[in-house]
Amino acid sequence: MRRVLVLRNPSAGGVDDEAHRRVMAVLKEYTDAVEAEADGPDGLARVLAEHPGRDPVAVGGDGTLHAVVAALSARGELKTRTVGLVPLGTGNDMARGLGIPLDPEQAARVVAGGVERHMDLLFDDEGGVVVNAVHLGAGVTASRAASALKPVLRRLAYPAGALAAGLGARGRPVRVEVDGTVVADGRRRVLMVGVGNGTSIGGGTPLTPRARPDDGLADVVVSFSTGPLRRLVYAVLLRLGRHGRQDTVVTLRGTRVTVRGPQMDVNADGELTGPVTHRTWTVTPAAWRITVPASTATGNQWPVDRAGVPGVPDMTT
Repeated sequence: MRRVLVLRNPSAGGVDDEAHRRVMAVLKEYTDAVEAEADGPDGLARVLAEHPGRDPVAVGGDGTLHAVVAALSARGELKTRTVGLVPLGTGNDMARGLGIPLDPEQAARVVAGGVERHMDLLFDDEGGVVVNAVHLGAGVTASRAASALKPVLRRLAYPAGALAAGLGARGRPVRVEVDGTVVADGRRRVLMVGVGNGTSIGGGTPLTPRARPDDGLADVVVSFSTGPLRRLVYAVLLRLGRHGRQDTVVTLRGTRVTVRGPQMDVNADGELTGPVTHRTWTVTPAAWRITVPASTATGNQWPVDRAGVPGVPDMTT
């Protein structure tokens, strides 16, 4: 029976008490589970140290998963502890990309009866990690707008924030290099830079729809869509996953991405940091492990079948 440590961030949005109780009921029946609240890096480090023989389960969204992976990285435990994920956040983009069910009880059954899969990880030049995606520019403007709208609009806050960014963001003169190739030279204004390990941001907006989190490469999007109409069109096409068709958008893949320019904020896995004037992200292949549905363990497409996990009874019937 798998020994797990269920981590709940009391300050995270989107975590429903009743849903959490149902998750714990599943985990306690099919795993040896204990739970703990951990708020912030110090709290996570303390709880992980108190339960060294247990695999952590992140109960929350992309920010919670980001925090757990960052804590394991800081402790040097990425290779020794497998992460589980129950997506009770607002966006849940990493779960969407990995085929982990958005239903919390089904996700708990994946934790209990799924299989391990090795995942790539992006490390920045300050020691930070990116599990799913990082972006700068209009995406950060959209994130700020969405954060203000979340209490009222919930998941609809993301498309509303994207629309606001499309109308208001004007771009900045930044330099972008991917594996030494100059994509933007710093003289032309750039609306948005996105680096994806996973496929989507903002609750399903397909920033890098062809990204794979285990192929050793990051997918990069650079948008030069700075004119008023092009900004609006980019926002609409981004939501549809068709932004790469614009002639003012460059998409490519690589292992090392560097951005330099005026002071700018960064959104990494939904967490805002900065301002910074330069940042480099480097892909580390197979850096950590997560439990996924058995049907994704050998498949070549993401996401895949979300219907149940072999070996664990289906408690919805």
